[in-house]
Amino acid sequence: MTTPIATIRFDQAGQGHCLYTEEVNLATIGQLEVHRATRVEFDNSRQLWQVKDLDGSLLYCSPSRVTCLDWEREFLSHR
Repeated sequence: MTTPIATIRFDQAGQGHCLYTEEVNLATIGQLEVHRATRVEFDNSRQLWQVKDLDGSLLYCSPSRVTCLDWEREFLSHR
């Protein structure tokens, strides 16, 4: 089974919601409005990359930024 590149969910008002990807040119279907769902930041004191929610709560951390980005994508795709 392959993982889809992107899943777009449309609400009753016709607005699409998805995780942004450059694999699909979303601008071709209309004007974009992009909001961050999390923040991926480097913690200098711990020497780790961290995924935090918008309130600043730690969700995940790793020495690898790519691992954090992969985790973030997987986490958000199930919400």
